[in-house]
Order: sequence, then structure tokens, then C-alpha cells
Amino acid sequence: MASGFPGRELGLGAGGRGGTLLKRTLADMEIQHQQQQMQLQLQHQHQHQQSLFLRSVKQRTLAAPSIATLSPAVVGAFPCNSFSAATQSSVSTSSTVTSAGFAFPRRPELLAGSVPEVRSSGSLRDQLKELERRLLLDDEEEEASASGSAVTHAAWSEAIQSLMSTPQPPVATTTAGHLSPSPTSSSSSTISSSASCSPPSSMPSPPPPPTGTSRQMLLDTATAIGEGNLHAATANLAVIKAAANPRGDAEQRLTAMMYATLFSRLNNLQTGSSHAVAELRSPEHFAATQMLYDLSPCFKLAFIAANHAILEATKDEPNIHILDFEVGHGSQYAAFLHALTQRLRHRPTIRVTAVVDPSSPFTNINSGGLRVVGERIEKLAERVGVGLRFSVVSRRPEELDAVALGCEPGEVLIVNLAFVLSRVADESVSLANPRDEILRRVRALQPRLVTLAEQEINTSTAAFPARFAEACVHYGALLESLEATAAAAVQKGFAERARAEAGLARRAVNAVAREGQERVERCEVLGKWRARMGMAGLKPVPLGPSSVEPVKYRLESAGSNPGFTIKEEVGGVALGFGWRGRVLTVLSAWR
Repeated sequence: MASGFPGRELGLGAGGRGGTLLKRTLADMEIQHQQQQMQLQLQHQHQHQQSLFLRSVKQRTLAAPSIATLSPAVVGAFPCNSFSAATQSSVSTSSTVTSAGFAFPRRPELLAGSVPEVRSSGSLRDQLKELERRLLLDDEEEEASASGSAVTHAAWSEAIQSLMSTPQPPVATTTAGHLSPSPTSSSSSTISSSASCSPPSSMPSPPPPPTGTSRQMLLDTATAIGEGNLHAATANLAVIKAAANPRGDAEQRLTAMMYATLFSRLNNLQTGSSHAVAELRSPEHFAATQMLYDLSPCFKLAFIAANHAILEATKDEPNIHILDFEVGHGSQYAAFLHALTQRLRHRPTIRVTAVVDPSSPFTNINSGGLRVVGERIEKLAERVGVGLRFSVVSRRPEELDAVALGCEPGEVLIVNLAFVLSRVADESVSLANPRDEILRRVRALQPRLVTLAEQEINTSTAAFPARFAEACVHYGALLESLEATAAAAVQKGFAERARAEAGLARRAVNAVAREGQERVERCEVLGKWRARMGMAGLKPVPLGPSSVEPVKYRLESAGSNPGFTIKEEVGGVALGFGWRGRVLTVLSAWR
């Protein structure tokens, strides 16, 4: 007789057909009870697991696959409310997580076929524990975070390198914010990590400000840096970078140049590291400077004016000795010899002495090439029927005298100082004050004429915000003038302009962003040069019509843009060459 207690009949025998129905009912009840217990346990695990997902799975913006890329076997391994609806419940849960801004990481262990098929509640629990362990590995998350930071550092460093390196011809993909640059990987990485206000590399850049406000934001950022508000300066740099384009129009190129200056200044303040002179001593920078002199009418006209002033002071003299403190590639003497053959009936004998300072950081830039330049000048003079000798003298400023320089009786002495004194240290960085020492030594030689050509900008004594503001105006006008010059040239002109502007960017970074002995670009305005010349005992020499008119004629005959201007100083003691009213370079004569 059957018992009334369920489970009392174990149903182990095959006979007794009358008890078969009862046996099946008890088994079904046991299975149903086990399923209910398992469902409750899985629901609890599912809630716990889902909270872990929302808390621990970090956002993946680059390597985060969609849930659709996971195989059905993997999807089925996630906890769900019932075995029959495993896949649907998992997809629904995954969609919720994804819509909340998260995505599952791509892991090799979770690819199709990597998870065994679920066959029992025990194996399912094991799979859930293994999945939880893999998803919550902190080591891998930290590695991913570190690698993302490295990408950000590299992006900042590459942007500055592009700003400070020579721009290449335009390509399909342009990179905003290149001028490129100060300019090394280690310092750039440091500023990247400290610039917490800047957007991460995986996020879109902030929209660039309107053209009219870009320059104002540059000035505001310089003011913030000057006041020590580095947080506001860093935030502004992210916006300025979006407006900078070294391959854009003149305003965008100026923004790129001044962005590099601000970035370098901020980087130097935070890390204390800089590369003050190295970028100005490279052969590429020397070549870029010569390209600037040849390409820009403002520089070229200053050389031409100096040549005609020398010819006017030495007419009818048989022997001329020119002391030149910056020969460069010798292009000034090619123009000088051409003008000499046109103006003078009697061709004199000329000596050119290149004076180099062995203590200057710029001496070795072209020291080996000076002999080659001298030979080229001598051959050119021979072709036009002029006797010319070229020599090089290496002396410190305090060693300059008539004997050391090879001055001889009976020759007219000329001293040419073209865009060189601005790179000689003054009293603000050296007690010896070699800048004034050179002028005093030159005065002691009693030359017939001293020609001085310099940029009209104060980057010597002004404070950083004032230096930066003046540099924006000066370099902005210079970039506009170069754009007007290159627009009338062939494609080669654009390539040369790009290299010349890269050199200007390096100059701007040094002249504006550096302080103390690290700032070797120290330009001064005409008024300050007049005071220095006066203290050295030199007096201004008016430039007569024979010096001024050929320069004006050269500008008009070249068909240059009407934006280029020539301004005569009161009394004719100087000529200013500029763009749309802004004087960029000045040529003056002294005795």
C-alpha cells in the first residue's frame, strides 16, 4: 500500500503500473522545486553581477566592440531569469548597459567558442565566477589607462613638434595646431599630463573661436600666464589650438606660432626644462633665416639700402675695407657688386672681413661654410671686374682692434651690422655687456660709416605679456606680408615661405617665451639703438637721395603688393620698411 508522504515511494522498480503516475508526479515536483531554487539564486547573482558591470566596466571609446560582436555562446553565458530565455535576457541587459554609456571590453577569452556550453547549474555558476573574475581584473584596466595616457602625451608632443618643425606641403589630412612647438617629447609629455582642462585625445576638439577673437584670446592667455593663473591659461590653450593651422591663412598661421610660444612658456614654468638655443643653432634654422632675408621685401630692402649707403660713403675711393659681423650666405654682396658696377665708373679694390665671436653660441652654425661663401663672393667679383679679397677673423668683443682685424692705412673702413646685434647679449643678462662693447670697439676704429639693420620690435626688456602683445602685432604683419609675396610666386615660393615661417616660429618662441640667458633673441626699437649708438660715441648719418631713391624704385619696379611701405625717419637718419603702416625692419647709418 502506497504511503501518503511524498518521496516515500522512490520508484526504483519497473513493476507496479498503478504507481507509475505517482512516481512521475513526484519527480516533476522535485525538478520544479530545484528549478525554482536555482532561479532565485541566479536572480540574486544576476542583480549582483549587473551592479558590478555598471560599477567596474570602464568606458571604451576606441576598442569597445558592440554587443552584437559577441557570439551567442558568450551571450548565453550571462545570467538571466530563465534557461529558455537566456539569450534574449542577456541581449536586453547588454543593451541597457551600452545605452548608459558603457561597452564591454574586447577580450580573447570571450570570443566565440571560448566558453563551454552550459549543461548544469554547477557549471553555470563556475562560468559566472570566471566571467566575473575576468571582467573585474584591475591590472588590465590600469594597463589600458596607462596606455591611453601615453597616447595623449604623444599627441601633444607631436602637435608641438609639428608647430616647431618645418611645415610640409598640404596633404589630404591637415593637423591644426602645429607650429608646431616647444619642442621636445619629455617636456611636452609633462605639460600634457598637467593640462587637466584640455580635452582627452579621444574626444572632439573644442570649436575654434571666431577669427576676430582668436588674437584677443591669445592676449588673455598671455596675461593669465603673467599673473600666474595657469589653470585659465591651460583651458584657453585647448581653444586656441583648435584655431591654429600652420597651413592656413595669415591669421591662422599667427595663431599657430603664438600657440607654440604660449605652450612653451607654460611648459617651461611647470617643468623648468627648455631648449633655448638648440633650435636656433641648427643648419636648418640658418637656412630658413637666409630664405626669410631673400623672400621678405622688408628684409631685402634693408640690405639694399645698406648697400647704397655704403656706395655713397665710399664713392671715388680706391680701397674699401668692409668689416661684416654677419655675412650669412653672402647674398648681400651679390647685390652690392651688382650696384657697384652700375653706379661707379672706377671700380675699387675691396676687402671683406667676416668677424666671428668664438664665444657666441651661433659661431659654429656656418663657420665651416664661411670659406665657401667667401670663395663664391670672390669669383662673382672677378666676373664683374672687381678685385675682392675675403678673410675670416675670430675674436671676442673685447679683442676687437685695428691690428686684430687687419685694418691698413689708406683704406676706407666700413662696418656692416645687419641683423646681428639683436643676438648679442646686453646689460640685462651679462655684466660684460658685449653688445655695447662691440659698439665702443667699432667707434675706436673710426670707420667712415656704420650700417645697422634690425627688426623694429622690443623683445629685450619688456615683460612677458607686453612682449607677447607686441610680437602678435609684429609677426602678424610679417606673416601677412610673406603671404602677399608668396601669392605671386610659383609653388616653390610657398615651400620657401613655409621654411622661412618655421624659422620665425623658432625665433618667436625664444624671444617671447624665454627669460634670462636663455633668451638670445633680444631685438630693440630704433629709439633704443639710437641711445646705444650715442653712448658709444657714434652719431647718425642722414641717408641722402642717392641712397633712398634706388630703394623706392626697386620696390615699385618689382610690382610688389601696395601694402609694402617705406617710411623715412625725420632728418633722413633711418628708413623703415613695413606692411600696411607697421614698420618691421629699420636701416640706419652712423659715424
